Amino acid sequence: MAEAGTSFEGSDVDVDFRNAMRRLSSAVAIVVAEGVDGFTGMAATSITSLTLEPPAVLICVNKSASLHACIQDGAPFTVNLLSRHQREVSAAFGGAVARELRFTVGQWTRDPYGIPMLDDTQANLSCVVDGIMAYGTHSIVVGRVRHVRLTGEIAPLIYQDGTYL
Repeated sequence: MAEAGTSFEGSDVDVDFRNAMRRLSSAVAIVVAEGVDGFTGMAATSITSLTLEPPAVLICVNKSASLHACIQDGAPFTVNLLSRHQREVSAAFGGAVARELRFTVGQWTRDPYGIPMLDDTQANLSCVVDGIMAYGTHSIVVGRVRHVRLTGEIAPLIYQDGTYL
């Protein structure tokens, strides 16, 4: 028998899963790549370190995101780990600002491979796509890290339940 407060039979797994995941706190990053129409980026919370040997990260990208078309084997991209004071950048890349205006929010420079990286973040990772696996509505992307820039203090922008902490 289920404990009080739990529900299994008749549960709407899709709704319950979404609500459960909203309880998971996640650091916010901006992922940037180059496509046929120039640079594009998205705010992301599903990023994690994968391995130290070789240095790699794992990123989940929705197939409907404009960034998805840029994610191909060998393609360079940056991961910009946001600091607490960069809520506006997160909102812009989360859809509050038109795609063509997003890089006007915040200060941007180029990584050693020519991809934009955001200044004044916690860290920037210059990566290359090293593997892709489709799963449901997303692609799971392995990024091999080629360059790291550490900046600022450790003060991550955290997102939980539709708001920043």
